[in-house]
Amino acid sequence: MLGYIARRILVMIPTLFVISIISFAIIQLPPGDYLTTVVAQMEAEGGEIDSAQLAALRERYGLGQSFISQYYTWITNIVFGLDFGHSFDWNRPVSALIGNRLALTVGLSVATILFIWIVAFPIGVYSALRQHSVGDYAFTMIGFIGLAVPNFMIALVLMWVGLRYFGQSPGGIVSPEYADSAWNLGKILDVLGHLWVPIVVWGTAGTAGLIRILRNNLLDELRKPYVVAARARGLPEKRLTVKYPLRVALNPFFSTIGWILASLIGADAIVSRVLNLDTTGPLLLRALMAQDMYLAGSLILISAVLVVIGTLVSDLLLGWLDPRVRLRYGR
Repeated sequence: MLGYIARRILVMIPTLFVISIISFAIIQLPPGDYLTTVVAQMEAEGGEIDSAQLAALRERYGLGQSFISQYYTWITNIVFGLDFGHSFDWNRPVSALIGNRLALTVGLSVATILFIWIVAFPIGVYSALRQHSVGDYAFTMIGFIGLAVPNFMIALVLMWVGLRYFGQSPGGIVSPEYADSAWNLGKILDVLGHLWVPIVVWGTAGTAGLIRILRNNLLDELRKPYVVAARARGLPEKRLTVKYPLRVALNPFFSTIGWILASLIGADAIVSRVLNLDTTGPLLLRALMAQDMYLAGSLILISAVLVVIGTLVSDLLLGWLDPRVRLRYGR
Protein backbone atom coordinates (compact mmCIF):
# COMPACT_ATOMS: atom_id res chain seq x y z
CA MET A 1 0.00 0.00 0.00
CA LEU A 2 2.84 2.41 0.77
CA GLY A 3 4.30 1.81 -2.68
CA TYR A 4 0.88 2.40 -4.22
CA ILE A 5 0.43 5.66 -2.30
CA ALA A 6 3.87 6.84 -3.42
CA ARG A 7 3.05 6.05 -7.06
CA ARG A 8 -0.28 7.85 -6.84
CA ILE A 9 1.31 10.96 -5.34
CA LEU A 10 3.90 10.98 -8.12
CA VAL A 11 1.09 10.78 -10.68
CA MET A 12 -0.83 13.57 -8.92
CA ILE A 13 1.97 16.10 -9.51
CA PRO A 14 1.91 16.10 -13.35
CA THR A 15 -1.89 15.75 -13.27
CA LEU A 16 -2.27 18.96 -11.27
CA PHE A 17 0.36 20.66 -13.44
CA VAL A 18 -1.63 19.88 -16.60
CA ILE A 19 -4.89 20.95 -14.92
CA SER A 20 -3.33 24.27 -13.89
CA ILE A 21 -2.20 24.98 -17.48
CA ILE A 22 -5.56 24.05 -18.99
CA SER A 23 -7.58 26.04 -16.44
CA PHE A 24 -5.33 29.10 -16.80
CA ALA A 25 -5.64 28.89 -20.58
CA ILE A 26 -9.42 28.45 -20.55
CA ILE A 27 -9.84 31.52 -18.35
CA GLN A 28 -8.00 33.61 -20.93
CA LEU A 29 -9.91 32.23 -23.93
CA PRO A 30 -12.64 34.92 -23.91
CA PRO A 31 -11.61 38.09 -25.79
CA GLY A 32 -10.16 40.87 -23.67
CA ASP A 33 -9.09 40.74 -20.05
CA TYR A 34 -10.04 42.15 -16.65
CA LEU A 35 -9.49 45.75 -17.79
CA THR A 36 -11.75 45.17 -20.78
CA THR A 37 -14.51 44.23 -18.33
CA VAL A 38 -13.80 47.33 -16.22
CA VAL A 39 -13.91 49.64 -19.25
CA ALA A 40 -17.21 48.08 -20.44
CA GLN A 41 -18.75 48.59 -16.99
CA MET A 42 -17.59 52.22 -16.84
CA GLU A 43 -18.93 52.95 -20.33
CA ALA A 44 -22.26 51.37 -19.40
CA GLU A 45 -22.42 53.72 -16.39
CA GLY A 46 -21.55 56.74 -18.54
CA GLY A 47 -17.92 57.06 -17.41
CA GLU A 48 -14.69 56.78 -19.32
CA ILE A 49 -11.01 56.06 -18.75
CA ASP A 50 -8.13 57.61 -20.67
CA SER A 51 -5.57 55.51 -22.51
CA ALA A 52 -2.67 56.54 -20.25
CA GLN A 53 -4.51 55.38 -17.13
CA LEU A 54 -5.49 52.17 -18.92
CA ALA A 55 -1.86 51.51 -19.90
CA ALA A 56 -0.74 52.14 -16.32
CA LEU A 57 -3.27 49.68 -14.97
CA ARG A 58 -2.27 47.11 -17.58
CA GLU A 59 1.35 47.46 -16.53
CA ARG A 60 0.44 47.28 -12.82
CA TYR A 61 -1.51 44.04 -13.21
CA GLY A 62 0.97 42.50 -15.66
CA LEU A 63 -1.73 42.06 -18.30
CA GLY A 64 0.65 43.11 -21.05
CA GLN A 65 2.84 40.05 -20.49
CA SER A 66 2.62 36.89 -22.55
CA PHE A 67 0.56 33.92 -21.41
CA ILE A 68 3.69 31.94 -20.54
CA SER A 69 5.09 34.76 -18.40
CA GLN A 70 1.81 35.24 -16.55
CA TYR A 71 1.41 31.52 -15.92
CA TYR A 72 5.03 31.04 -14.85
CA THR A 73 4.81 33.90 -12.34
CA TRP A 74 1.52 32.59 -10.94
CA ILE A 75 2.46 28.90 -10.61
CA THR A 76 5.98 29.51 -9.21
CA ASN A 77 4.60 31.82 -6.52
CA ILE A 78 2.09 29.10 -5.55
CA VAL A 79 4.63 26.27 -5.48
CA PHE A 80 7.41 28.09 -3.63
CA GLY A 81 5.49 30.56 -1.48
CA LEU A 82 1.81 29.51 -1.44
CA ASP A 83 1.12 32.94 -2.92
CA PHE A 84 -1.94 32.69 -5.18
CA GLY A 85 -1.54 36.21 -6.49
CA HIS A 86 -3.65 39.34 -6.21
CA SER A 87 -7.31 39.64 -7.13
CA PHE A 88 -7.92 42.41 -9.64
CA ASP A 89 -11.63 42.66 -8.91
CA TRP A 90 -11.39 42.66 -5.10
CA ASN A 91 -7.98 44.37 -4.87
CA ARG A 92 -6.98 41.90 -2.17
CA PRO A 93 -4.67 38.87 -1.97
CA VAL A 94 -6.34 35.73 -3.27
CA SER A 95 -5.33 33.79 -0.14
CA ALA A 96 -7.23 36.23 2.06
CA LEU A 97 -10.34 35.91 -0.10
CA ILE A 98 -10.56 32.14 -0.30
CA GLY A 99 -9.46 31.13 3.21
CA ASN A 100 -12.78 31.15 5.12
CA ARG A 101 -14.82 30.36 2.01
CA LEU A 102 -12.73 27.29 1.23
CA ALA A 103 -13.03 26.03 4.81
CA LEU A 104 -16.83 26.39 4.68
CA THR A 105 -17.01 24.69 1.28
CA VAL A 106 -14.88 21.73 2.37
CA GLY A 107 -16.73 21.42 5.68
CA LEU A 108 -20.13 21.41 3.98
CA SER A 109 -18.90 18.95 1.34
CA VAL A 110 -17.60 16.48 3.95
CA ALA A 111 -20.81 16.81 6.00
CA THR A 112 -22.86 16.25 2.84
CA ILE A 113 -20.93 13.08 1.96
CA LEU A 114 -21.54 11.74 5.47
CA PHE A 115 -25.23 12.63 5.13
CA ILE A 116 -25.38 10.79 1.79
CA TRP A 117 -23.80 7.68 3.30
CA ILE A 118 -25.99 7.69 6.42
CA VAL A 119 -29.21 8.01 4.43
CA ALA A 120 -28.35 5.95 1.34
CA PHE A 121 -26.95 2.89 3.13
CA PRO A 122 -30.02 1.68 5.06
CA ILE A 123 -32.44 2.64 2.29
CA GLY A 124 -30.38 0.91 -0.40
CA VAL A 125 -30.05 -2.28 1.66
CA TYR A 126 -33.75 -2.28 2.53
CA SER A 127 -34.78 -1.75 -1.11
CA ALA A 128 -32.60 -4.67 -2.22
CA LEU A 129 -33.75 -7.08 0.50
CA ARG A 130 -37.41 -6.04 0.13
CA GLN A 131 -37.52 -5.75 -3.65
CA HIS A 132 -40.92 -4.77 -5.13
CA SER A 133 -42.31 -3.98 -1.67
CA VAL A 134 -44.30 -0.83 -0.87
CA GLY A 135 -41.24 0.66 0.81
CA ASP A 136 -39.05 -0.12 -2.21
CA TYR A 137 -41.49 1.62 -4.57
CA ALA A 138 -41.84 4.58 -2.20
CA PHE A 139 -38.08 5.09 -1.87
CA THR A 140 -37.66 4.67 -5.63
CA MET A 141 -40.23 7.40 -6.27
CA ILE A 142 -38.59 9.73 -3.75
CA GLY A 143 -35.20 9.01 -5.32
CA PHE A 144 -36.43 9.91 -8.80
CA ILE A 145 -37.91 13.14 -7.44
CA GLY A 146 -34.59 13.95 -5.78
CA LEU A 147 -32.75 13.42 -9.06
CA ALA A 148 -35.25 15.39 -11.13
CA VAL A 149 -35.89 18.48 -8.99
CA PRO A 150 -33.19 21.19 -9.30
CA ASN A 151 -31.19 21.85 -6.14
CA PHE A 152 -32.07 25.54 -6.06
CA MET A 153 -35.78 24.65 -6.03
CA ILE A 154 -35.27 22.33 -3.06
CA ALA A 155 -33.28 25.11 -1.39
CA LEU A 156 -36.16 27.57 -1.77
CA VAL A 157 -38.65 25.06 -0.36
CA LEU A 158 -36.45 24.23 2.65
CA MET A 159 -35.81 27.92 3.32
CA TRP A 160 -39.58 28.46 3.46
CA VAL A 161 -40.02 25.41 5.74
CA GLY A 162 -37.28 26.66 8.07
CA LEU A 163 -38.83 30.13 8.27
CA ARG A 164 -42.44 28.98 8.51
CA TYR A 165 -42.14 26.13 11.00
CA PHE A 166 -38.83 26.66 12.83
CA GLY A 167 -38.56 30.45 12.81
CA GLN A 168 -35.10 30.41 11.21
CA SER A 169 -33.89 33.40 9.23
CA PRO A 170 -33.70 32.38 5.55
CA GLY A 171 -30.23 32.06 4.06
CA GLY A 172 -26.77 32.33 5.54
CA ILE A 173 -25.23 30.14 8.21
CA VAL A 174 -26.03 32.35 11.20
CA SER A 175 -28.97 34.49 12.30
CA PRO A 176 -28.57 38.29 12.22
CA GLU A 177 -28.60 38.53 16.02
CA TYR A 178 -25.53 36.27 16.23
CA ALA A 179 -23.66 37.71 13.23
CA ASP A 180 -21.32 39.97 15.21
CA SER A 181 -21.34 38.17 18.55
CA ALA A 182 -18.54 36.04 19.98
CA TRP A 183 -18.70 32.27 19.70
CA ASN A 184 -20.85 30.71 22.42
CA LEU A 185 -23.24 27.77 22.80
CA GLY A 186 -26.16 29.75 21.42
CA LYS A 187 -24.26 30.76 18.29
CA ILE A 188 -22.99 27.21 17.72
CA LEU A 189 -26.53 25.82 17.98
CA ASP A 190 -27.76 28.55 15.63
CA VAL A 191 -25.11 27.67 13.03
CA LEU A 192 -25.97 23.97 13.29
CA GLY A 193 -29.63 24.88 12.87
CA HIS A 194 -28.81 26.65 9.59
CA LEU A 195 -26.36 24.10 8.16
CA TRP A 196 -28.95 21.33 7.71
CA VAL A 197 -30.50 23.16 4.76
CA PRO A 198 -27.42 23.23 2.43
CA ILE A 199 -26.42 19.71 3.53
CA VAL A 200 -29.84 18.30 2.62
CA VAL A 201 -29.99 20.31 -0.62
CA TRP A 202 -26.54 19.25 -1.81
CA GLY A 203 -27.02 15.68 -0.66
CA THR A 204 -30.41 15.01 -2.27
CA ALA A 205 -29.22 14.08 -5.77
CA GLY A 206 -26.18 12.16 -4.50
CA THR A 207 -28.28 10.22 -2.01
CA ALA A 208 -30.85 9.26 -4.64
CA GLY A 209 -28.15 8.10 -7.05
CA LEU A 210 -26.23 6.12 -4.44
CA ILE A 211 -29.41 4.37 -3.25
CA ARG A 212 -30.03 3.09 -6.78
CA ILE A 213 -26.40 1.99 -7.18
CA LEU A 214 -26.30 0.13 -3.84
CA ARG A 215 -29.69 -1.50 -4.47
CA ASN A 216 -28.76 -2.75 -7.93
CA ASN A 217 -25.30 -3.95 -6.87
CA LEU A 218 -26.66 -5.85 -3.88
CA LEU A 219 -29.38 -7.45 -6.00
CA ASP A 220 -26.75 -8.60 -8.50
CA GLU A 221 -24.60 -10.11 -5.72
CA LEU A 222 -27.54 -11.87 -4.06
CA ARG A 223 -28.27 -13.72 -7.33
CA LYS A 224 -24.72 -15.02 -7.83
CA PRO A 225 -23.94 -18.75 -7.48
CA TYR A 226 -21.79 -18.42 -4.36
CA VAL A 227 -24.71 -16.84 -2.48
CA VAL A 228 -27.14 -19.51 -3.70
CA ALA A 229 -24.68 -22.24 -2.65
CA ALA A 230 -24.14 -20.69 0.80
CA ARG A 231 -27.90 -20.41 1.31
CA ALA A 232 -28.35 -24.05 0.27
CA ARG A 233 -25.81 -25.08 2.92
CA GLY A 234 -27.94 -23.44 5.59
CA LEU A 235 -25.88 -20.31 6.28
CA PRO A 236 -28.04 -17.82 8.25
CA GLU A 237 -29.52 -15.16 5.95
CA LYS A 238 -28.22 -12.22 7.98
CA ARG A 239 -24.67 -13.53 8.06
CA LEU A 240 -24.88 -14.53 4.42
CA THR A 241 -25.94 -11.03 3.37
CA VAL A 242 -23.48 -9.06 5.52
CA LYS A 243 -20.33 -11.15 5.10
CA TYR A 244 -19.94 -11.11 1.31
CA PRO A 245 -22.72 -9.60 -0.89
CA LEU A 246 -23.13 -6.42 1.13
CA ARG A 247 -19.38 -5.96 1.47
CA VAL A 248 -18.91 -6.18 -2.30
CA ALA A 249 -21.95 -3.97 -2.99
CA LEU A 250 -20.49 -1.25 -0.75
CA ASN A 251 -17.66 -0.54 -3.21
CA PRO A 252 -19.51 2.43 -4.80
CA PHE A 253 -19.75 4.11 -1.38
CA PHE A 254 -15.98 4.55 -1.38
CA SER A 255 -15.16 4.61 -5.08
CA THR A 256 -17.46 7.59 -5.72
CA ILE A 257 -15.97 9.99 -3.16
CA GLY A 258 -13.95 11.78 -5.85
CA TRP A 259 -16.80 12.49 -8.25
CA ILE A 260 -19.29 13.24 -5.47
CA LEU A 261 -16.86 15.85 -4.10
CA ALA A 262 -16.42 17.29 -7.59
CA SER A 263 -20.18 17.48 -8.15
CA LEU A 264 -20.71 19.15 -4.77
CA ILE A 265 -18.08 21.81 -5.50
CA GLY A 266 -19.47 22.31 -9.00
CA ALA A 267 -23.08 22.63 -7.79
CA ASP A 268 -22.03 25.06 -5.08
CA ALA A 269 -22.42 28.30 -7.06
CA ILE A 270 -26.18 28.45 -7.70
CA VAL A 271 -27.25 26.95 -4.37
CA SER A 272 -24.90 29.23 -2.45
CA ARG A 273 -26.35 32.27 -4.20
CA VAL A 274 -29.87 31.17 -3.27
CA LEU A 275 -28.91 30.36 0.34
CA ASN A 276 -26.59 33.38 0.68
CA LEU A 277 -23.60 31.23 1.69
CA ASP A 278 -20.04 32.58 1.58
CA THR A 279 -18.57 29.55 -0.20
CA THR A 280 -16.17 29.35 -3.14
CA GLY A 281 -18.90 28.90 -5.77
CA PRO A 282 -20.21 32.49 -5.99
CA LEU A 283 -16.64 33.78 -5.70
CA LEU A 284 -15.54 31.67 -8.67
CA LEU A 285 -18.59 32.76 -10.69
CA ARG A 286 -17.80 36.44 -10.08
CA ALA A 287 -14.12 35.90 -10.89
CA LEU A 288 -14.98 34.24 -14.22
CA MET A 289 -17.42 37.00 -15.16
CA ALA A 290 -14.84 39.68 -14.32
CA GLN A 291 -11.98 37.69 -15.96
CA ASP A 292 -10.08 37.89 -12.68
CA MET A 293 -7.62 35.26 -13.86
CA TYR A 294 -5.53 34.76 -10.71
CA LEU A 295 -8.57 34.35 -8.46
CA ALA A 296 -10.43 32.10 -10.90
CA GLY A 297 -7.35 30.03 -11.71
CA SER A 298 -6.53 29.54 -8.02
CA LEU A 299 -10.06 28.40 -7.20
CA ILE A 300 -10.10 25.92 -10.09
CA LEU A 301 -6.67 24.60 -9.10
CA ILE A 302 -7.69 24.17 -5.45
CA SER A 303 -10.88 22.39 -6.52
CA ALA A 304 -8.80 20.05 -8.68
CA VAL A 305 -6.48 19.34 -5.74
CA LEU A 306 -9.46 18.46 -3.55
CA VAL A 307 -10.90 16.14 -6.20
CA VAL A 308 -7.56 14.39 -6.76
CA ILE A 309 -7.08 13.94 -3.01
CA GLY A 310 -10.67 12.70 -2.69
CA THR A 311 -10.04 10.15 -5.43
CA LEU A 312 -6.88 8.95 -3.66
CA VAL A 313 -8.76 8.59 -0.36
CA SER A 314 -11.57 6.68 -2.08
CA ASP A 315 -9.06 4.28 -3.68
CA LEU A 316 -7.37 3.66 -0.32
CA LEU A 317 -10.70 3.01 1.40
CA LEU A 318 -11.69 0.72 -1.45
CA GLY A 319 -8.47 -1.23 -0.97
CA TRP A 320 -9.20 -1.56 2.74
CA LEU A 321 -12.70 -2.86 1.98
CA ASP A 322 -12.03 -5.16 -0.97
CA PRO A 323 -9.14 -7.69 -0.87
CA ARG A 324 -9.18 -7.95 -4.66
CA VAL A 325 -8.23 -4.29 -4.91
CA ARG A 326 -5.42 -4.77 -2.39
CA LEU A 327 -3.97 -7.54 -4.54
CA ARG A 328 -4.08 -5.22 -7.54
CA TYR A 329 -2.32 -2.47 -5.54
CA GLY A 330 0.50 -4.84 -4.65
CA ARG A 331 1.34 -5.56 -8.28
